[in-house]
Amino acid sequence: MASHPYISGPGNITQMIGFLRKNFPATVSSETVKKYQLASNNESYVINALQFLGIIDEEGKRTDKGHEVLLLPPGNFEKAFGSLVREAYADLFEIRGEDAWTLTKGELTAYFRTNDKTSEVIGGRQAGVFLAFSALAGNEQQPTATKPRAPAPGGNSKAARAKPVKAKQANTVTGPVTVSAPHTTSTKRDMALTVRIEINLPAEGSQETYDNIFKSIKANLLDV
Repeated sequence: MASHPYISGPGNITQMIGFLRKNFPATVSSETVKKYQLASNNESYVINALQFLGIIDEEGKRTDKGHEVLLLPPGNFEKAFGSLVREAYADLFEIRGEDAWTLTKGELTAYFRTNDKTSEVIGGRQAGVFLAFSALAGNEQQPTATKPRAPAPGGNSKAARAKPVKAKQANTVTGPVTVSAPHTTSTKRDMALTVRIEINLPAEGSQETYDNIFKSIKANLLDV
């Protein structure tokens, strides 16, 4: 039989302690837990956890020590509550000392399974209860930092896989076009005008585009 308390939802114990800090009746029973609508059909597990810490006795009556600790204001409460936890889990702290506060759930599960000869499920629930008590004592664990994944050999990043895009060069066709303006008659003398035009044809133009260019030249320059 497990000697350390356990429950599937340790948050129920945390909430119950919160309610008791606001109003701690002389006797706490499963009916008291039901009134707060906590741990449905598992009220006895909450009572067992409170008794394990010495907050209430075997008959459910509040203890002087438990009453005194739960009435302390924030800042003083955490340290005093931590003392209750150390005393209740004396076997764990005797082996691991202050490091017990920083043990992971997996490490705590392994300890409780070995100590109480419990299954992995029950051991995990025992670990969950201890972690809930640890958080109330101000020792909530920090999440483990995740190491950034190293880039795969050969550079498999998107930037490495991206193929360089070559700038598309325009196949510019240039060529001189000489347009001779018609001779005009003047009373003084005849004049001949030669105009030199350089045309840059678009690289991706169609035949229709080219035809329109030359038509425009003819209409606007040659027929003047």
